[in-house]
Amino acid sequence: MNRFDRITAILIQLQSKRVVKAQDLADRFNISLRTVYRDIRTLEEAGVPLYGEAGVGYSIVEGYRLPPVMFTQDEAMAFITAEKLMEKLSETAIQNNFRSAMYKIKSVLRGSEKDLVEGLEDHIHVRKKKKNTTAPENSLDVLLKAISEKRIVKMSYRAFGNEQNTERLIEPIGIYYENEYWYTVGYCHYRSDYRHFRADRVVAILLTGEPFRKEHASLQKYQEQIKQDLHFKREKVVIRVDKTIGMYLQERKHYYGFVSEKIEGNEIEMTFLTESLYEGFARWYIMFADYAEILEPTSLKVRVKELAEKILQKE
Repeated sequence: MNRFDRITAILIQLQSKRVVKAQDLADRFNISLRTVYRDIRTLEEAGVPLYGEAGVGYSIVEGYRLPPVMFTQDEAMAFITAEKLMEKLSETAIQNNFRSAMYKIKSVLRGSEKDLVEGLEDHIHVRKKKKNTTAPENSLDVLLKAISEKRIVKMSYRAFGNEQNTERLIEPIGIYYENEYWYTVGYCHYRSDYRHFRADRVVAILLTGEPFRKEHASLQKYQEQIKQDLHFKREKVVIRVDKTIGMYLQERKHYYGFVSEKIEGNEIEMTFLTESLYEGFARWYIMFADYAEILEPTSLKVRVKELAEKILQKE
């Protein structure tokens, strides 16, 4: 990236957040802090109203905006791909908001980029998985507002395997997408602890006017702590599988704590650190057990044998 393009990109980034740290700019553009300071001075000399505070970062005076941004062809293609993903991954309320934002983005595209976007729309398709149609269509929208405004959410929730709904008051700290479903992590007043809730199991949801009663870490820090705690609870598993079925394990192996693998002749030795040895991992292993061997632990061999005997008893 040449200096002119970099300075323009820095200005756009400064407009995207209230405060931007010099180190963040250095990391994004792979430049030194000295270069960041020089680029900032260039913007100031060009008349951009900036102010900075040591140890905090740089901000643009409220109200200053660049003229309409011109997007590149690659950026235009990224927009339409993102739009298709949003149609699959999000609910109606967020889809409508994103679609509205996309109209604004498309309005500033050059003619050639508009033609490109229109031509691509019918050539990108993301298959949707059928979801629970009884869940409210604004669940994610409510949760995101609760997170940003730090307000308590009241919801009726049906946990897996439970035929009765429970009323919950939660303080959501984040949402994440995993295994085809959206989840939220929040402090549950009913359980007096943090819990994970699957969005499609929400029966009803309401954003209350009551502020959070606790201070919470960010979702990222919460997940890092959970990962660290789980590391000490996980059990090591080593298996050897035939190379002919190795390709069929690639998609699911990470869900069971995959760590590493090495090829030895016609076999693959795979190592895992799993948090669900006797239920999750053992039942997954049975799916391909005729092409595999458990090297450790011995207790896993015993569990797989027990499950196999139960299967045979039902024949």
